[in-house]
Amino acid sequence: MPKLQVGDTVFNADEIIKKLRGAEDADIIVFPELCITGFTCADLFFQSRLQQAAAGALDKIVSASEGSGRIIFIGTPLCIDGQLYNCAVCICGGVIRGIIPKTIIPNYNEFYEMRWFSSANQLCRSEISADAAGFCGDYTIPIGNDIIFEADGVKIGCEICEDLWSALPPSTLAALGGAEVIVNLSASNETISKRNYRRSLVTQQSARCLCAYIYTSAGSDESTTDLVFSGHSLIAENGSLTTENKNTIDNDYLLSADIDIGKIKADRLKIKSFRESAAMYASLKKFRTVHLPVSGFAGDGSMCKISKLPFVPETETERLERCRDIFEMQTSGLSKRLSAAGGKLVIGVSGGLDSTLALLVCARTMKKAGRPLTDVVGITMPCFGTSGRTYSNSLELMKTLGVTAANINIKNACLGHFSDIGHDESVYDLTYENSQARERTQVLMDYAGKVGGFVVGTGDLSELALGWCTYNADHMSMYGVNSGIPKTLVRWMVDSVIKYNLFPESTEVLKDIIDTPISPELLPPDAHGKIAQETESIIGPYALHDFFLYYAIRYGFTPKKVFRLAEIAFKNDFNRQTILKWLKNFYKRFFSQQFKRSCLPDGVKIGSICLSPRGDWRMPSDASSAVWLQELEELEQGGNK
Repeated sequence: MPKLQVGDTVFNADEIIKKLRGAEDADIIVFPELCITGFTCADLFFQSRLQQAAAGALDKIVSASEGSGRIIFIGTPLCIDGQLYNCAVCICGGVIRGIIPKTIIPNYNEFYEMRWFSSANQLCRSEISADAAGFCGDYTIPIGNDIIFEADGVKIGCEICEDLWSALPPSTLAALGGAEVIVNLSASNETISKRNYRRSLVTQQSARCLCAYIYTSAGSDESTTDLVFSGHSLIAENGSLTTENKNTIDNDYLLSADIDIGKIKADRLKIKSFRESAAMYASLKKFRTVHLPVSGFAGDGSMCKISKLPFVPETETERLERCRDIFEMQTSGLSKRLSAAGGKLVIGVSGGLDSTLALLVCARTMKKAGRPLTDVVGITMPCFGTSGRTYSNSLELMKTLGVTAANINIKNACLGHFSDIGHDESVYDLTYENSQARERTQVLMDYAGKVGGFVVGTGDLSELALGWCTYNADHMSMYGVNSGIPKTLVRWMVDSVIKYNLFPESTEVLKDIIDTPISPELLPPDAHGKIAQETESIIGPYALHDFFLYYAIRYGFTPKKVFRLAEIAFKNDFNRQTILKWLKNFYKRFFSQQFKRSCLPDGVKIGSICLSPRGDWRMPSDASSAVWLQELEELEQGGNK
């Protein structure tokens, strides 16, 4: 967004060049509509002198771009075959690579551009020589609204202001034609609420088109004879706002962001409706590809806003709203299953976060059904590893909720089982741990049969990804209410129940449960009665694993890219070796534990990742992780490209 003087092309060109020098690391640079002259020149556009001066100013800018691989889009008026066009000019490496005239020319309310400009649809040519267009140089320039630029495998489309506001924006067809990035050179005046509408328009277009959308609008230096131009610029990606300028009325700034083309390519690969639309509407517009001399992009992701917790909204307001919505989805899913199956809800209550959330969902479901909370049967099953804190919390939670509570100590049952199979109870191995988990599931299943109910599962998405569950034990239930919720979100789900005051009598015990370390509690407590087995010290931090899960599975990124993103996000938390260690562990476990996911109980999908074999994830249980781990081995040996 450069400084501007309406009609002063020399001043404007100098300011544009200053901005170019300030953005030397940028790959794509987009300036506003008609920024060489100013958008508000009105009948001055008819002046031959202004047209000539604009061409001269553009030549100066083109010369300033020599030796650079940057892709620059500049707005200027051009007279072609006796008609005036509002154009976006693409410059790269000291040469004009293409000219895109505006297609939709507004002629309503405060805009009456048809007075000056013709539509791209009225062009009678597809190329023009530089000298015929008034520029220096002896070369031919593609011209039209049917151009897609390609640079190092990335395709870029272009439209101008009102094009986006039309019923079928040209960018929609460009995206269906392959463009992954859309640039919009705009001059949008400010009126009440227009900023919000404009933001919605840009983000929704990036969502529909599965693209990145760069929108740069004319600033407050434009004429204020009748209008105020706000300089509202935005960069959106796949429906999410990446960045925008902060001031309501703004001018003279540079807005920068990294765009993750990998996300766009991943979504277009998965979402077949996009490809179907491309096939359906291909006949509406045929595009030409103009190749740009770019051999690589400078962006390395360092400007990306990469959340350490991609499943958790950053602000409290957004977080509470999302948790509320998820809680209602969980309740709705269980309510439907309850109406079909009938009977009581039986659930194991350990005093940990996962079972707490599942129990809260059960209680809410019974309230919604108008049935007594005593129709929820919570069973706590202490054994060798149960700590006093979790045991007392499980009992207190069931008491304050008013559900039916059963306390069944499974220690003797496990010891009897050890005797049956000849296992030494002093050997704390996998048999020792899994026997407890399977005994608990047997109790739950048989108790459900006894009271005429069904078992509600408590395992979460992160545990399913890592296989951190015992096969045919906590792995199994009649309905899994937490199966779509990652571990990093579970504590916030419980926190939201407190904040919304849904179960006020349980507030204090819920707070203590949130503060309890995550543990399977399958090994005896330490000498002080405290938890001796903390999950994250065994399999790694859930913050890292949920991050890996999001980028490796949601987008299919390579291990190297997942690692690079994690390095950026966790730069103040974990060193390179720690991230690599747990990333290797993630891939090993994700592959080796697929057999558990191949036979999951029913459970409603919550977010963008679902590991149900009936939902988003189908994977052979015996697939090899070798090629993924090989890439990580290369990283360990120092290759980071």
